Amino acid sequence: MNDRYDGYSGSYSGDASNTSDQYELVGYDEYGQPVYRQVSQQPAQYEYPQAPQGQGYGYDPYATGQQPPVPSYDTYDPYGAGAPAQQGPPPSYDPYGAGAGTGQQQRVEEQTATAHIPAQAAPRTEPAARERDGAPEYRTEQFSFVEEPDENSEDVIDWLKFTESRTERREEARRRGRSRVVALVVVLVLCVTGGVGYLWYAGKLPGFGAADSGKGAADTAGPQNRDVIVVHLHNTKGGGTSTALLVNNTTTKQGTTVLLPNSLALTDDEGSATTLGKSVDGDGSSGTRDAIDTVLGTDVEGTWRLDTPYLNNLVELVGNIDIDTNADVPDPAAKSGKKATSPLVKKGKQQTLSGPMAVAYATYRAPGESETAQLMRFGQVMQGVLRKLSSDPHAATVTVQSLAQILDPSLGEKDLGAFLAKLADRAKGGDYKTALLPVQQDGTLSEQATDSVVKDVLGGTVKNPGKDASVRVGIKNATGVKARTEKARVTLVNGGYTFVDAGTGSAPQAASQVTYQDADRKQDAVEVAKTLGLPTSAVRKGKTVANADVSVVLGQNYTGGQ
Repeated sequence: MNDRYDGYSGSYSGDASNTSDQYELVGYDEYGQPVYRQVSQQPAQYEYPQAPQGQGYGYDPYATGQQPPVPSYDTYDPYGAGAPAQQGPPPSYDPYGAGAGTGQQQRVEEQTATAHIPAQAAPRTEPAARERDGAPEYRTEQFSFVEEPDENSEDVIDWLKFTESRTERREEARRRGRSRVVALVVVLVLCVTGGVGYLWYAGKLPGFGAADSGKGAADTAGPQNRDVIVVHLHNTKGGGTSTALLVNNTTTKQGTTVLLPNSLALTDDEGSATTLGKSVDGDGSSGTRDAIDTVLGTDVEGTWRLDTPYLNNLVELVGNIDIDTNADVPDPAAKSGKKATSPLVKKGKQQTLSGPMAVAYATYRAPGESETAQLMRFGQVMQGVLRKLSSDPHAATVTVQSLAQILDPSLGEKDLGAFLAKLADRAKGGDYKTALLPVQQDGTLSEQATDSVVKDVLGGTVKNPGKDASVRVGIKNATGVKARTEKARVTLVNGGYTFVDAGTGSAPQAASQVTYQDADRKQDAVEVAKTLGLPTSAVRKGKTVANADVSVVLGQNYTGGQ
């Protein structure tokens, strides 16, 4: 019987048992998961064995026959099951039973190649393979993010710390700056407040003059307090003296130097007429001081004798002076036969004078100049010294003590230092002036002098004599006969009165007049009229000369006892 042909005998090309899908590890993705790829393989070549001879009816047309062994591959089986080993020849064919020798093949479903299989674990490889492939020493199931040490990490940390500290320093600097600004504002406010308060206290605050004008006028009209000393400059080389009054008006806060000409008519202790220059040389300090009190009606507190060597030292102690000079002063040494040189003191603005230069300028009197020109230079030097002298009483006293001069008992070093310090404060503040007492040719005071200097500067009638003090009588000759002034003087002195020369009238006057200003002086005026041989009807209340208690204008009806 013919052999039956099995049309389905042989291996089916689509059988999955003939194909083994293999994968290999290619790396890890950004999340640490393994990535595989499919390895293509050559299909196994199967040989169809020859059918055995003489097979009978036992031939199974559906038998697969003996299969050759599957070659071994050193690859990874994703399912962990290798091909079953074929041992021995296949047993006899059982047409309806499962051949024992064929081995049961497990069908593998065809897998599509993929780049990422998250469920797969990394293959276990030998250490040699890992060293060869350069794979990491950890397994994927132990994968974790590893912070690799970076040499720049410390620099970054340092930079962050530096940035943070710099920010803190900036904030601290801003805080300090704000604190300093606040402190500066507080200091400025205090300074402005203190300055305004001082100006208000001193009466120099602009804008308040109108409000205080009434008060200032009242203070000027009322009694004023004045501190007065007399200073005599003695020229030890050239001879001669110069006299000035230093006045500190504590009521009006004004300082003044009043220059007294040597021709000023005075009365000595015996009642005799004299001049200021003669009184300084003859009577000494106390006699001259009393005579000045009598003539000017002021209260001179002390006498300061300042010889030219001490003036030289005083200028040197205060550190030179700066004044506006009005003449070129030659060097006094040139007069002793030395060759003439350039002027010791040059004329000009703000000339700096040393001690010798100040002495030469204060005593200089050009040929043909009046005495008043030299007096004005002396006044400039004194005001320049006061501007440079310390305003502190203690420091000014030290300066006076440094002069090492013997002072008049009426004025000690501490008193003089304190007085000069007050005047120095006035001079530095611009509240200081120099005034010349104008006198007539005969040495008497003119009306201009009594109104502008004696009354306004010196106070005029500030001296109120006591009950036992003699009455000051000012005599003005309007008779036209000069000799009658001397007769009136002698008569008054003999009667116990103090004679004050009020000058000469501009024109002769027929009737004499006796005037008193204060009501309590009315009886004194009547007694003066009787002493001079004048009728009591000539007594009346009116204006008197500034330095007298009772004023008398001698008319032509005064005969002088003839």
